[in-house]
Amino acid sequence: MLGDFKTFALRGNVVDLAVGVIIGAAFGAIVTSAVQDIFMPVIGAITGGLDFSNYYIPLSSKVQAGLPYADAKKHGAVIGYGQFLTLTLNFLIVAFVLFLVIRAMNRLQTAEAKKPDAMPADVKLLSEIRDLLAEKPRV
Repeated sequence: MLGDFKTFALRGNVVDLAVGVIIGAAFGAIVTSAVQDIFMPVIGAITGGLDFSNYYIPLSSKVQAGLPYADAKKHGAVIGYGQFLTLTLNFLIVAFVLFLVIRAMNRLQTAEAKKPDAMPADVKLLSEIRDLLAEKPRV
């Protein structure tokens, strides 16, 4: 049973999947930082200094107006639509970047598939002999 598990765990697909998950998590953290630290402040500056992450609708009378979103959640139920907008933008950026990466990979694969196979040496030699014989005047 241990041998079967070792065979399964060391199979190429499982290792590739593990590497993909780790890289995906790191990439997700980078995109999250880009959205929260770069894009959303720019969008907030364009819209007059609005901070989308603190937009919410209180569902409880215990929540006082003007509290930051994190504090408002501690006081009662709130709908954090600003946070939702941030996460939606995060998803769209990740999806777009993945689309670009996959499209580039597909183009590379298509370009490699279009390359003609190298002619085997014997066929190339026979072709050269044929061409030389065709050039030779007949007697």
